[in-house]
Amino acid sequence: MKIVGIIPARYSSSRFPGKPLVDLKGKTMIQRVYEGAIKSKKLSEVIVATDDQRIFDEVTRFGGQVQMTSANHTTGTDRCGEVATNIEADIILNIQGDEPLVDYRQLDGLCAAFEDDNVGIATLAIKGLSKEERNNANRIKIVLDKNGDAMYFSRSPIPNSDNAKTEMIDEFNFYRHIGLYAYRKETLMELVNLDKTLLEQVESLEQLRWLYNGYAIRVVETEIETPNIDVPEDLEKVLSAL
Repeated sequence: MKIVGIIPARYSSSRFPGKPLVDLKGKTMIQRVYEGAIKSKKLSEVIVATDDQRIFDEVTRFGGQVQMTSANHTTGTDRCGEVATNIEADIILNIQGDEPLVDYRQLDGLCAAFEDDNVGIATLAIKGLSKEERNNANRIKIVLDKNGDAMYFSRSPIPNSDNAKTEMIDEFNFYRHIGLYAYRKETLMELVNLDKTLLEQVESLEQLRWLYNGYAIRVVETEIETPNIDVPEDLEKVLSAL
């Protein structure tokens, strides 16, 4: 089974323009993501997918693989899909370009999900959320079914526990989503052709498009969590970890 990691990276982020090229103690963020990803022995290769010449040049400088893609893509999934169209692969890993401390063990765990032939899409989650995190709209929550597949993703606290007894809340496993995805190539080719749904636009969560259209998403539990960089204020926690 050939597994290829793709790192979508764009320059024009509304909250943090140019963040793939930000310096993190002597290396750009995109270099740190790339170097973290290639530590996974499950991956046959890793490719950065970008629409910006500056990012292309930086990846070339440090010796990474990179492909230019359309500037019209609205999601990382779409960017991965363009690259996947032109390569040989069974499984595609969508590795977030703003995770400079990505841990190869997370990637390996995600790859292992595809030992089950019924899995077409997989993602990661970490168990155990504080009440503050459950109410934080930037923390994406997941509810799972008995098979470990996602029933729903939300920015709201789910399930609603306002009327639940304390012991029920203590017993329930609250999961937070970690935004790494993997897909069988043929599944990815189907996903990029789906129309946007009102549901995903209401929550601003692309994966709800897939659930709405009947695709199952296997959720792999991990105990490893690494900080990502959404806004400039997030830099300090990554620099501290480095």
